[in-house]
Amino acid sequence: MNAPAPAAPVFVGPEQTAAVGRGQVSVLWTLGDRTRDLDADVIRLAPGASTGEHTEQEFGVLLTVLTGTGALRTPDATWRLTPGALAWLPAGISRCVDAGDEGDEGLVYTTAHRRHPLPGSGPLGGSDGGEPVCLLDRVCAECGSLAAERDARYCARCGTPLTD
Repeated sequence: MNAPAPAAPVFVGPEQTAAVGRGQVSVLWTLGDRTRDLDADVIRLAPGASTGEHTEQEFGVLLTVLTGTGALRTPDATWRLTPGALAWLPAGISRCVDAGDEGDEGLVYTTAHRRHPLPGSGPLGGSDGGEPVCLLDRVCAECGSLAAERDARYCARCGTPLTD
């Protein structure tokens, strides 16, 4: 039995990770290969923006700051985020990422975690298995708005359908 061929490596240059983005929370890049075993994203928070508190019950997440400043808050501590900062957030830990204040440049960071199962194929497909690690399923691709409800199907700001 032959092993499957490995996927091609992916390189993302600073011209893409330093992009301005749209809205308060913008997904600048996401790993798109459907055969992957990893989810990875580059997220930009506008100055003063926040992901809101959320908890991932299924997966831990690795967060690495690329540019800007902000704060990572958990129930027990708050850490200052600056370029090069790295945080491992185990499953079950409530957290919130906040960008620096309005006068700052915002915050750009990466996240990496095990891939979420496809809808309907595992405990997250329709059960109450926790929030997605980065809330990316709640970020509008058109305007960058973050939906407040975890089961939102459309963007409350512009009406664009939210995708999985």
